[in-house]
Amino acid sequence: MQFQLVRKDKGTGARAAILKTDHGEIRTPVFMPVGTQAAVKALSPQDLSEIRAQIMLSNTYHLYLRPGSDVVRRAGGVQRFNGWHKPILTDSGGFQIFSLNDLNKVTPDGLQFRSHLDGSQHFFSPQKVVQIQRDLGSDIMMVLDECVPFPAEFSYVRKSIRRTAAWARTSMTEFQQAPPLHGHSQALFAIVQGGVYPDLRRECTAQLVDMDFPGYAIGGLSVGEPKEAMYEMTGIVTERLPEQKPRYLMGVGKPDDLLNAIERGIDMFDCIIPTRNGRNGQAFTAAGPLNIKNVAHKDSAEPLDSECDCYTCTHFTRSYLRHLYVAKELLILKLLSFHNLYFYMSLMERARKAILHNRFAEFKKQFLSRYHNDQP
Repeated sequence: MQFQLVRKDKGTGARAAILKTDHGEIRTPVFMPVGTQAAVKALSPQDLSEIRAQIMLSNTYHLYLRPGSDVVRRAGGVQRFNGWHKPILTDSGGFQIFSLNDLNKVTPDGLQFRSHLDGSQHFFSPQKVVQIQRDLGSDIMMVLDECVPFPAEFSYVRKSIRRTAAWARTSMTEFQQAPPLHGHSQALFAIVQGGVYPDLRRECTAQLVDMDFPGYAIGGLSVGEPKEAMYEMTGIVTERLPEQKPRYLMGVGKPDDLLNAIERGIDMFDCIIPTRNGRNGQAFTAAGPLNIKNVAHKDSAEPLDSECDCYTCTHFTRSYLRHLYVAKELLILKLLSFHNLYFYMSLMERARKAILHNRFAEFKKQFLSRYHNDQP
């Protein structure tokens, strides 16, 4: 993997870069559609290509449990398994273990948990998580970390970040000893934790930077803390990460969150919001979120977003889309998910263009003013 920083915006921390993998180049800032089980819900790989997605995210925990990482290995890796031949990033599954299982246990050697599918017992060590991701063949792998909930006591978070750093070192050793299996290179990213405690974020960042990973993620945010705290922690970490390596803010988020994080130097994002909200009737538009279920759209001949040129907006009215949703037609799941991800991809492209022209602050102000209905 190679990372080329192309331009830094004057006056902000926003960056435009190119991330090169064996499955293609990624132009940042970039939003990664979430295909937890190697599929973005309601959308095909062809749909993702049409919305100009550059990279997909899948999940180690879910693919390990079903269909099994051995099945994906025998298929030739996740790209051959699911037909998406561009880059894929796999999360380590640590967050899913904590969010889906009440009966989990943190040990010095890893995470013990029960499957949410059948209750069977499993154990993830840092080494095993690397081995699973070697089987999956993702372009970017994540180390196993402990995702601490919010709120959490300072003393516990301090012990947690030291455990996360130790697991990161173990993961790097395993990564260096276990070669890739599918004929293409893989990169391993570390994950900075530390809750909402500035000193712990700084400490964790320093320890991981000393290990010289090819990329760094920021985890443990967007888990219930105030937005101001999320932005503060993001800025504290990005100020201390190497400039010539990619930065990934995990699990974020909404359009204003993306722009605020880009302003602080983040390159990569993922979140289920655009597809999940789409399946529940919400569309993101230049004038703010729109609920297609509202009766006000029953006879509307307008598109979802008059400024959008996606397939959904250029072919269907709000009236028809509302009809599909009320009638529970499956097509609506695809059309709203398609539009929302297209909206996110366009937002990232416009942000990159603004960075390249040194006008990101102006672009952000104009976009958010329109998005929050502060101007016509």
